[in-house]
Amino acid sequence: MDVEKLFHMNGGNGNTSYAKNSALQLKASDMMKHVTAGAIRDMYRQLSPTSVGMADLGCSSGPNTLAIVRKFIDAVKSESKKVGGTEPELRIYLNDLPSNDFNSIFQSLPGFYGEMEKQNGASRRSSVFIAACAGSFYDRLFPNNSIHFVYSSYCLHWLSKVPLGLYDDEGKSINKGSVSITAASPPEVSRVYYDQFKQDFSSFLRLRSEEVVAGGRMVLIFLGRGGSDHIDRGNSFLWELLRKSFAKLASEGKIAKEKLDEYEVHFYAPSKEEVEEQVVEQGDFKIEEFEMFDIENDGGSGSSVSYGRRCSAGIRAVQESMISRHFGQGIVDDLFENYCKFIDEEIGVEKIRSITFLVVLRKM
Repeated sequence: MDVEKLFHMNGGNGNTSYAKNSALQLKASDMMKHVTAGAIRDMYRQLSPTSVGMADLGCSSGPNTLAIVRKFIDAVKSESKKVGGTEPELRIYLNDLPSNDFNSIFQSLPGFYGEMEKQNGASRRSSVFIAACAGSFYDRLFPNNSIHFVYSSYCLHWLSKVPLGLYDDEGKSINKGSVSITAASPPEVSRVYYDQFKQDFSSFLRLRSEEVVAGGRMVLIFLGRGGSDHIDRGNSFLWELLRKSFAKLASEGKIAKEKLDEYEVHFYAPSKEEVEEQVVEQGDFKIEEFEMFDIENDGGSGSSVSYGRRCSAGIRAVQESMISRHFGQGIVDDLFENYCKFIDEEIGVEKIRSITFLVVLRKM
C-alpha cells in the first residue's frame, strides 16, 4: 500500500475521529509544554528574528492542532516582551500527508483568530500567518534556511513505508501471522524494520538541516522503547494484541488468513541509543535534551470508560484508514471490540507501558 496516499488519522468530529480520541497526545503535549516553550525562547534569544518560521510536522486535525499553535504564539510573545523588542511576525506551517483533514483545521481558524484578537488586540492577529503544507516530512518541505522552530508530536515512529525486506521474492511476507515485530517473528524482521527507521530518520534530519536556520530548534515527541528488546510490555506489545485481534477474526472466518499474512504496520519504536546514533551520524544537530516518559492514557480523571476502550479507540483513529483499505470496512467494529477486550484482560494482569521520547535538537 502507498502509505503517503492512504495513511491519515480519522477526520471530522465523530465518535471514531482522531479529534475525539487523541487524549494521550494532548496529555503528552501538555506535560512537555514547558520544554517546547523553553526551546522556542532559547531560539528567539539567540537569533532575534523579525520573521519567525515555525512548523508542526504531522499536525493531524482536531483541537490539539491549534492548541499547539497557541503555545508557539504565546512563547514568542512572552520572550519578545521580556527582551523589550518588537513582536516578530510568525509564519506557522501545518504539515501532514495530503489525505489529512486540513478542512476541519481551517474551519476552526476564524474562531481561533477571534480569540487572539480579544486577548491581544487586532495587531497581534495581523502578525500571525497560518498555512497548510501537505506532504511527507520524509521529503523536502520548505525553502533553505526558512524555518526557526520545528515541532513534531507522535509522528516519527511512523515509517515512510512498510519495509520492502519483509517480503520474499514471491512477494509473500516473512512475518506471517504477525503485523509488526513480535516474539514469533524471524530475527530478520527486526533488522529490516530497523534499517527502514535508520533510512527514514536520517532523511528527516538531513532535510530539516537544509530548511532550519543555524541556531534553530526542533522538539520531537515520539514513541520509543526502554531497552534493546522489542518484546516487552511496551508499545510493541499493543501491536501483538492487535495481531491477536486479527487472528480471532481469522479463526471465525471473517477475514482470510492469507489476508492477515500480507498485512504489516509501518511502525517502529526505536531505542534511545538508536536515535542518538542517527543524530550523531547525520552531524548537523546537537541533542540539547533527551527525556523518556511513561505516559498513562487515563482519558481524564474519573473516566468511567475502561483503559482498553480508550486505547483501542485511539489506535482505531490512527490505523483505520490502512486497515479498512486492506481488509474492508466491514471488519473494523469487530476488530476493535476484540482489541478492547484483549487490552483490558492484559492490563488486569500487568501494566502496558507507553514509552514516549522527548528530544530537543539545535541546528549547529
